[in-house]
Amino acid sequence: MKFIKEYSKKLAPYFAKSGRLNKFFPLFEVLDTFFLTPAETTHRSPHIRDKIDSKRFMITVVIALIPAIFIGMYNIGYQSHLARGAEGAFLDYMWFGFLTMLPVIIVTYAVGLFWELVFSIVRKHEMNEGFFVTGILFVLVLPPTIPLWQVAISITFGVIIGKEVFGGTGMNVFNPALTARAFLFFTYPGKISGDKVWTAIDYSKDKLIDGFSGATPLLVASSAERGTSAIQAVESAGFTFQKMFYGLIPGSMGETSTFAILIGAFILIGTGVGSWRIMTAVFAGGFGTALLINVLAGSNAPSIFTLPPIWHLVMGGFAFGAVFMATDPVSAAGTNTGKWIYGILIGVLAVLIRAVNPAYPEGMMLAILFMNVFAPLIDYYVMRANMQRRLNRA
Repeated sequence: MKFIKEYSKKLAPYFAKSGRLNKFFPLFEVLDTFFLTPAETTHRSPHIRDKIDSKRFMITVVIALIPAIFIGMYNIGYQSHLARGAEGAFLDYMWFGFLTMLPVIIVTYAVGLFWELVFSIVRKHEMNEGFFVTGILFVLVLPPTIPLWQVAISITFGVIIGKEVFGGTGMNVFNPALTARAFLFFTYPGKISGDKVWTAIDYSKDKLIDGFSGATPLLVASSAERGTSAIQAVESAGFTFQKMFYGLIPGSMGETSTFAILIGAFILIGTGVGSWRIMTAVFAGGFGTALLINVLAGSNAPSIFTLPPIWHLVMGGFAFGAVFMATDPVSAAGTNTGKWIYGILIGVLAVLIRAVNPAYPEGMMLAILFMNVFAPLIDYYVMRANMQRRLNRA
């Protein structure tokens, strides 16, 4: 750290107002404050003392994502070997998953940080730290077969349209990572949906084992015949509840393991970075809606109507969305009561989209983006109700 501090002092004059590299001060500042505590202090009250700043806030989220990243890497390798009938050791799976995920991470951060730097230079302000989280979240909700050029286009859309047009970090209405994924889904649906994108294999070259489909458990449940049991369909495809909970199923690179996601949830809640109210509300809303659908399902209802509530919570991106996407402090509701309303509605909408729309078995992304729009309105009416109660007491 001493070496970094001394080296930073030597470079600082070049990026100062009179320095020849002043235009690139945002790049120097983001690297400098990433390793070192900012030297600036407030000169007048109020003085707020806290050990956490925005960079450490973002780093905490990245740390909470580490379990999902590692299990995601393992699962990429595991699913690829399983589809080809090849045996491998733990390190074989991890290495294959690492080589699959790394290029997507590099492209995402290279393109995303490029646009962050451009807007910082044009607007003459410091680079914001939000992309450290946005970038890795975007990677983890992608299939392992995603083309890199589509990654570059999508993250460009997410940064520019999802955040910078609103003024940058802290002013965006939508979650930028989900905005990028939504753009990818509606622009190139063939590369992010179906049954051939969730396993890192080459269908034209690899020899697959008999009976391999590549479908996710959620796709199996939603496409089963009407009047049949969703659990029987999912288990017949080889997916047990235990496999889904630990994440050993086809799916996006980092959102298959509910176990890893819950570890991240405890980290976020314990550090005060993530809202336990929103997480609890999303799970409660999804569970309650799925339970109601079970009760109302008739004998000839779609198969997914019979899926038990607890199974909904470990399928697809429900848990990942509840813990890491819905809790985005910028695009989520800010009042305590508003967080409960916001979270419950996300859970309700996610399960409704899954059950009612057979063409779109995963509803978490659309549910969160839809509620991002209404989060300010929810907070407005919550605060208005609080003020009215105080006026009545007065």
